[in-house]
Amino acid sequence: MANILIIEDEKSINDLIMMNLKLVGHECFQAYDGREAVAALEEFKPDLVILDIMLPYIDGFTLMEDKTFGNSPVIMLTAKDSTADKVKGLKLGADDYIAKPFETVELLARVESVLRRVKPEERVFNIGNTSIQLDRRTVTVSGIPADLTNREFELLEVLITNRNIALSRDKLLDLAWGYDYYGDSRTVDVHITKLRRKLNLENYIKTVYRIGYRLEV
Repeated sequence: MANILIIEDEKSINDLIMMNLKLVGHECFQAYDGREAVAALEEFKPDLVILDIMLPYIDGFTLMEDKTFGNSPVIMLTAKDSTADKVKGLKLGADDYIAKPFETVELLARVESVLRRVKPEERVFNIGNTSIQLDRRTVTVSGIPADLTNREFELLEVLITNRNIALSRDKLLDLAWGYDYYGDSRTVDVHITKLRRKLNLENYIKTVYRIGYRLEV
């Protein structure tokens, strides 16, 4: 997991980002303006920076121009979604760019994508007596290989990436099946039942009433 510096002047958004990043295991430090961001770097060395552009005192573009974050990768987060702003941010060295409003699952996916590029390491998750190697796409239960279909594995990967976060059946369909899938959302229930049984995850994959499912770890 990573140390992430969140620089966002809207406290509610800053807190929401921090809460969701912590749910999936990251450590976070919050700053609410450009000056606080500079001061934060004296005691917090980030693996990744989430940076708003419109900040008090020192704006995000200026922080990037001044090379404030050194070699730490930066995801720019802003309400300014014009092509010119995106191009400027990327030319200044941003690794990605997300426009508000955004979905939590999108933010988490982009954070994971950037971290995988800058800190490549084998992604292994252990849940109970189940071990999942995401990059090798292999799963073992008590050391014995488990036989999962491609769809079951993709659903499992979505649950792991968004662990401790409730996901609706429709969102699970979007993320694991793709936006062009037009089947019944009840197919998610069938695949969840199979994952629970095959991987001994009955106590970890929780049903969230009237919403969907959550992997609790």
